[in-house]
Amino acid sequence: MTDAAGFLAVDSGGSGVRVVVGTVDRGVPARRESREPVRTGERGIDPGHLMEQLVPMVRGLVAESGVDRLGAAVIGAAGLATLGDALRADLPAALEREFGIGRVALVADAVTAYVGALGPAPGAVVAAGTGLIAMGTDLTHWRRADGWGHLLGDCGGGAWIGRAGLEAALRAHDGRPGGSAGLLAHAEELFGPVRGLPGKLYPRPDRPAVLASFAPQVAACADSDPVAADILRAAARHMAESAAAVCPTSGEPQVALTGGLFKMGAPLLGPLEEELSKRLPHARRVPAAGDPLQGAVRIATDLAAGALTLPSDEAMLCVVTGKRD
Repeated sequence: MTDAAGFLAVDSGGSGVRVVVGTVDRGVPARRESREPVRTGERGIDPGHLMEQLVPMVRGLVAESGVDRLGAAVIGAAGLATLGDALRADLPAALEREFGIGRVALVADAVTAYVGALGPAPGAVVAAGTGLIAMGTDLTHWRRADGWGHLLGDCGGGAWIGRAGLEAALRAHDGRPGGSAGLLAHAEELFGPVRGLPGKLYPRPDRPAVLASFAPQVAACADSDPVAADILRAAARHMAESAAAVCPTSGEPQVALTGGLFKMGAPLLGPLEEELSKRLPHARRVPAAGDPLQGAVRIATDLAAGALTLPSDEAMLCVVTGKRD
């Protein structure tokens, strides 16, 4: 049965918070965004800081869209699986108290990326930007691979490619095997003399983003530099391994790619298509239909309509029903 009330959909990530308010019948008439990422503290993702940002944006959107009331909300959050205890404990009650929202779905950003790309269909999605994570489902359970951050994983992501490119630059500087003179030149153009690189990189709180800023230089060298080309081939292999780890092994699953890293184009996509064909011959490659915010909207629409069929998971997708629902 369709809920006449509106819905709230939120995409909270490393670059800020995007918010939309809409209805099942009219879609999404209004959206706003903040460029301030939600803080992470001792309890993980800070629900108070998220609410500080949401309250003025949501109030403005409700007035702008003419929605009478909000019946359902989907909060898609980066880090929910590992840093989401405080959100799970505090946010549903805060949303009910502030906006009267009776149904809240707390969703990992990898799941909103999946739904934005494929919708409620079996398959696998590789989401790659600064980091990398693969998400898959047979519509019974969710499976995740990587997404462990730039120190422990995110293999094949932007920070991983950038770090490998800078290592090749430093090898060339030292005269060690495996170095690339081209990448050394690009590194010094971007960062200055490489002797000073550790001091510029190690203290930075945004170190993954700084590493990822060098990934486009690796792609730019790939046509003429075998070292750069090998880095991208290795990245493609890591991506395909993660996709294969989560993709259903039977049926005709779909595989999609989403995220800014794939704007690199052919230098990365060429070897990736080869690796996916080798590891997932039974899967069909399809273009991503949308982004994580569109995934949050899709889930919110289904939640408001009482038609949500995605598998629940305490860490990845959890629906909480409040007292007013």
